Amino acid sequence: MILATRPAASPLRGNLTPPGDKSISHRALIFGCLAAGETRVEGLLESEDVRATAAACRQLGMQMRRENRAVVLRGTGGEGLRAPTGELDMGNSGTAMRLLAGVLAAQPFDSVLVGDESLSQRPMMRVVSPLREMGARIETAEGGKPPLRIQAVDGLVGIDYASPVASAQVKSCLMLAGLYASGRTSIREPLTSRDHTEKMLPAFGIPVGEDCTVSGGARLQGTALRVPADISSAAFFLVAAALVPGSDVLLNNVGLNETRDGIVRVMKAMGADLEVLDARESGGETVGNIRIRYAGRLQGIDIPKERVPSMIDELPVILALAAASDGTTRLRGAAELRVKESDRLAVMARGLEALGVDLTEYEDGMDLTGGAIGHGLVDGAGDHRCAMSFCVLGQVADGPVEVSGCQNIDTSYPAFAPDLAGLGGRVHRPAGEQAS
Repeated sequence: MILATRPAASPLRGNLTPPGDKSISHRALIFGCLAAGETRVEGLLESEDVRATAAACRQLGMQMRRENRAVVLRGTGGEGLRAPTGELDMGNSGTAMRLLAGVLAAQPFDSVLVGDESLSQRPMMRVVSPLREMGARIETAEGGKPPLRIQAVDGLVGIDYASPVASAQVKSCLMLAGLYASGRTSIREPLTSRDHTEKMLPAFGIPVGEDCTVSGGARLQGTALRVPADISSAAFFLVAAALVPGSDVLLNNVGLNETRDGIVRVMKAMGADLEVLDARESGGETVGNIRIRYAGRLQGIDIPKERVPSMIDELPVILALAAASDGTTRLRGAAELRVKESDRLAVMARGLEALGVDLTEYEDGMDLTGGAIGHGLVDGAGDHRCAMSFCVLGQVADGPVEVSGCQNIDTSYPAFAPDLAGLGGRVHRPAGEQAS
């Protein structure tokens, strides 16, 4: 699928509530599936990724109904999960596959987790290896990639695990497995990754100790949750408003978890006029409204390595911002971008080069010098975040930018193009383009 952009003809203005947080939505469904009783969730993201998680949870025995703007989940806690009758298709969602692997590795039945072409190329040994240490029996495809074929076990054993990567998916997978294991399970990371699991489990009655420690035998109890707007989706409008002269945009109810707010800190360091309003706590998460106003061209910076885990999903659009800022931006410590929905460092580098950006790509990052943005065709490579980043950059290009490989935008933000257009951006699907 192609999206066509033209330079914005006027400032971006207005207010918008971005869709619900994808990471929190996945967890709400999975935890609600495991819990006894009912869990009421407001603000659940409506996207392909989240629908795949919901479908898998229903195959495992969860019931789901809608009540006005909320969804009500009846979990399996009372009777336990049931064996699925077929493969569990995670679509494009690495979060769903890795978290459910932790749950299913402890069950007394076999299961198979599969995904789409992109997910089938992503590394799974980062969760498979520690799960095997706990006693799980899991087979992968060549190279440690999906599908994951999980065999029945009588139980797992808790471990103290030092993760070589800062990954919330690894951490959450092992914590969920730890709930079914004998003894205690603890996970340490080289840097702190997003902590939605640690914040959400207590709402389901599960205490979490230091080093993400959980005890086996604990069972989740249904609760009520409100999912904040996703800062990863808000990021595209933060950058667009920072780039288009005269812009003034208010984004409502955005999640501002301290392990996810790296983009706010980095944009301020680059000189953005960004203000957080009405910051408050909701369901263990910090939320607030963000006002972003154009403040002239921003300044490139050296992005601190310690910020990278807190903005890993926002780095593609930060690279787009840097391309239209003054000076040089340097990014290191971001090798994790190479094993996302695409090799995001390579995809962003090739797209930015096609638009005339001067850059040097490294194994774990990039140096790029901002300047004028050219026009032409760039390839989003089927990666939703890269594709949306190029659409944002097209708002300040010197002519039309067509972005191919946009079909997976629906995995996280189906309304991205109309929402950007609603603020004054210029983006549309060319005549003759079919829906994905």
